[in-house]
Amino acid sequence: MAGLTWFDGEWIDDKAPMISVNSQGVWLSSFIFDGARFFEGVAPDLDLHCARAIRSANNLGLKATKTMEEIMEIAWEGVAKFPSDSALYIRPMFWAEEGWVAPDPETTRFALTVTENPMPGDGGFSACISTRRRPMPDAAPTDTKSAGLYPNAGRALHEARAKGFDNAVVLDPIGNVAEFATANLFMAKNGVVRTPAVNGTFLNGVTRQRVIKLFQENGVEVQEGRVTTQDLQEADEIFNTGNWGKVMPVNRFEDRDLQPGPMYQRARDLYWDYSHKHGGR
Repeated sequence: MAGLTWFDGEWIDDKAPMISVNSQGVWLSSFIFDGARFFEGVAPDLDLHCARAIRSANNLGLKATKTMEEIMEIAWEGVAKFPSDSALYIRPMFWAEEGWVAPDPETTRFALTVTENPMPGDGGFSACISTRRRPMPDAAPTDTKSAGLYPNAGRALHEARAKGFDNAVVLDPIGNVAEFATANLFMAKNGVVRTPAVNGTFLNGVTRQRVIKLFQENGVEVQEGRVTTQDLQEADEIFNTGNWGKVMPVNRFEDRDLQPGPMYQRARDLYWDYSHKHGGR
């Protein structure tokens, strides 16, 4: 996949050397990122992704060196370097260069990558319950999109794939459903959409918030609350929301085959309509 990185005021190849292994962000994980998408000529909620990158940096003890507007301008500049029909992944990043365990905020650096990354389509994915858990807010920087949170998600994916599944449902510390390893989780039963309540163990995703709002504006009941693994076993449909694929259906959960349902399709249609109306520059 072709890609470019904005760093220190210029665009370089995304595989060009940029950061030392001695950087605090590499060996002590003071590294945050966010992800936005450009597809079909639009970049929905790019402003919200850029704003979250800034919040994540500050919450991790860094010092964001760019404003939301500056990050957006760099992102659109990068997008313009690719064909207009490209599917792109936009990733702003902050990290610290110095600091002993705790990052020195005055050494915060910034980069933004734009890479070609095809949309996954609407074919769906399979998922199983993971033995891995999302951490409590006092045990990890769960109020950030920190790179340090992702190794455990990676272990959940390895575990799921070894069992023949594409993704994993990760529980919170007390055993309720939190999210998928890579995205937020929704289910539907008897025409009512349910999703785990935000409890500090997982990020309240930008696409999650958008889909909830679109549902509510269009008369669909959405309940945010406790979701159990038994609820998923009895669900009429399960789907996700996240930046990589936006809205995707589950076609198999544990030993149950599922079909993309009307609530998934409604969510996808509403999101695509919103994106094409409001996702342009």
